[in-house]
Amino acid sequence: MNDSLPSHARVVIIGGGIVGGSVAYHLAKLGIQDTVILERGQLTCGSTFHAAGLVGQLRSSASITQLLKYSVELYNTIETETGQATGWRQNGGLRLACNDERWTEVRRQATTAHSFGLEMHLLTAGEARDLWPMMEVDDLVGAAFLPTDGQVSPSDLAQSLVKGARMAGVKCVENCTVEAIRVTHGKATGVDTTLGPIACEVVVNCAGLWAREIGEMAGVSVPVQAVQHQFMVTEPIEGMQPTFPTLRDPDRLVYFKEEVGGVIMGGYELDPKPWALQGVPSDWKFKLIEPDWDQFESLAVQAFERMPALGSAGIRQLINGPEAFTPDGTFILGAAPEVTNFYVGAGFNAFGIAAAGGAGKALAEWIVEGEPSMDLWSVDIARFGAHHRDQVFCRERTLEAYSHHYTMSWPHEEFHVGRPVRKSPLYDRLVAAGACFGEKMGWERANWFAPADVAPEDVYSYGYQNWFGPVGEEHAATRESVALFDSTSFTKYLVTGPDAETALSWICANDIRKPPGQIVYTQMLNQRGGIECDLTVSRLAPDAFYLVTGTGYAVHDAHWIRRNLPTDLDVRLEDVTDKHAVLGVMGPRSRDVLAQVTQADLSSSAFPYMTYQAIEIAGIEVSAMRVTFVGELGWELHMPVAAAVQVYDALLAAGQPHGMRHAGYRAIESLRLEKGYRIWGKDISPDYTPFEAGLGFAVKLQTDIDFCGRAALETAASQLTRRLVCFTVDDPEVVLLGRETIYRDDRMVGWLTSGGFGYTVGKPIGFGYVSDREGVRDDVLRGCEYELEVAGTRVTSQLELSPVYDPTSSRVRG
Repeated sequence: MNDSLPSHARVVIIGGGIVGGSVAYHLAKLGIQDTVILERGQLTCGSTFHAAGLVGQLRSSASITQLLKYSVELYNTIETETGQATGWRQNGGLRLACNDERWTEVRRQATTAHSFGLEMHLLTAGEARDLWPMMEVDDLVGAAFLPTDGQVSPSDLAQSLVKGARMAGVKCVENCTVEAIRVTHGKATGVDTTLGPIACEVVVNCAGLWAREIGEMAGVSVPVQAVQHQFMVTEPIEGMQPTFPTLRDPDRLVYFKEEVGGVIMGGYELDPKPWALQGVPSDWKFKLIEPDWDQFESLAVQAFERMPALGSAGIRQLINGPEAFTPDGTFILGAAPEVTNFYVGAGFNAFGIAAAGGAGKALAEWIVEGEPSMDLWSVDIARFGAHHRDQVFCRERTLEAYSHHYTMSWPHEEFHVGRPVRKSPLYDRLVAAGACFGEKMGWERANWFAPADVAPEDVYSYGYQNWFGPVGEEHAATRESVALFDSTSFTKYLVTGPDAETALSWICANDIRKPPGQIVYTQMLNQRGGIECDLTVSRLAPDAFYLVTGTGYAVHDAHWIRRNLPTDLDVRLEDVTDKHAVLGVMGPRSRDVLAQVTQADLSSSAFPYMTYQAIEIAGIEVSAMRVTFVGELGWELHMPVAAAVQVYDALLAAGQPHGMRHAGYRAIESLRLEKGYRIWGKDISPDYTPFEAGLGFAVKLQTDIDFCGRAALETAASQLTRRLVCFTVDDPEVVLLGRETIYRDDRMVGWLTSGGFGYTVGKPIGFGYVSDREGVRDDVLRGCEYELEVAGTRVTSQLELSPVYDPTSSRVRG
């Protein structure tokens, strides 16, 4: 039954696939029945109908894994609720490893599963074959089995979700093509369709293959690219059973699942093919691309070797269906930064069926509450920048991400296609100095510097990688003498206007009411008291502030600030990142170096910690900020981009007698771990309050100033049941990466949010939240035995309640 188009709805969802259906279903559960789904053809006619239907749960993010776990819980019950069959079978998921490096990856994935509350078992080759007797296992090193994974009929599941929504009053209008999005004063206010206009308060883009096009109608960038994805469906094969788990063989780039006595087999080739470069055809409904047997051959050969019975099986169909993929291989959720009340759920990279339940719930909560109910940064649309609007870049990077779908997921792995996009004015100087670059938000950033006889290229492994030694030398230079860091990619904002102080006082957890020349470290919190932004605020004048945050958070932080600035105040936010280069001079001899290039008094009495001054270097006025993220005496120097090379050359010349050397972001990571500095998106996030994160010193509860999140903090501060703490491991060969499980007295109490190696202390270091219903006071945490599960093996660790390096910050303030 097709509902007629109403003239108004509270929420309009564009797209009648599984994700749009899930958002509508969950909005109805939250009491928003005045919702309309608009579908250009019939329900599921875009990508959903030809999905393979595997449902796996484990991802590298705890929050996203929780979404996928919820999907499974929903799929267990939705058929009973709606009476619509879904084809759901919870027959488990099996993942194979054919070499030692893959086996290490699988064992680390098993540890991550344990950290996130998933049951996952490590198996021998023989045990794996017991679960899937049709496969050859001579080359297997091992396998992992996740018993709560499963498979489903995608179209039936989508129909069940839509039926559940309609049972609650949601309308669904098929054969209704969206022609325009109405945007009034920066807000989405309606949709024009082939059946007429519909006014609304919220527009949700769940348009799948058409998500980019729909986004463009509203001036919103949705970086997705359609890619051909093929899988083969066989006739029944003797011996195949519906109880067999889904099977992933990433070393052969293929997957399998039982289907009506036969097999569905597909994979992710290394040379994927994009589709619809000129736009998705308007009549693309329940259509498939012509099979490309030549393209599929390499996958088929690998699959036949794993499952010889495929070689003699009848082939029912080779399905070639386009899927919407993203430039980083992770789906897109969230509120569009460009337009208020416009939300996106798209780019599900061929695991939309697994994610749909949880993603729909999360997006519905985001719409209703105005902010996500958990940390969704890894899928937040705000992780993308302006360069993702470029369709050529988006396509090339998306194909690279697709080609990595089943390849090894190496620690610290970088994308390569489409670079460079944004370069510091010092880029050529850093190349000459041996920089090995990484990329973040399009910026080329020096990760480490190779010695003269070493190629500046990463060599990936699960052990200590080829940069371990050079980074140790950069670390030592920072601790013992002085190092020079190019931090130009830092995001910088100006907040100005007569009401700037009042506005920032509302959105900052710390007290920013300081005189010009002062720097304040602060968080910005959501209404739950969770940390949304982590940055510094420098007061330039009574009506002007300079904010500095991380490179990757440029869109996210600006969006959050703009959305939360009180609308009745006269205040403006401007991104000035491209106007200012930044150099960090860090280390115990940084003052000696700067003293040679400036006449300014750099003593602690004249230039205290957390202050800034305008000083002159090489004839250039530079804003010198005495701050640090490496735990040493140092200054950040902010200057016009055009002056960066001149200042850099002067600093490098002055630094040579003091042993100055270049240092990169991998050294910063090691240095900050030793000092206990937190990183947003890892150690701190919207899921954690400043008190849980050990940042209560940066909260102004002692004042009478109201601020966003204050009410939640006043309750939470006295009832802590989890706390971010540090762990060290005596064995220097243990590699900590994050997500390792924390055990206290043989009971799981959390997982590491980040990990690395502390060169000064000579130990692996990790940070993670320990949870205890009885509280997390020092006396409760001490006196226990702690272990970390690393790649399936438990190692003894030591709890550290203070930074392992300079706990009193005497070096920072010296």
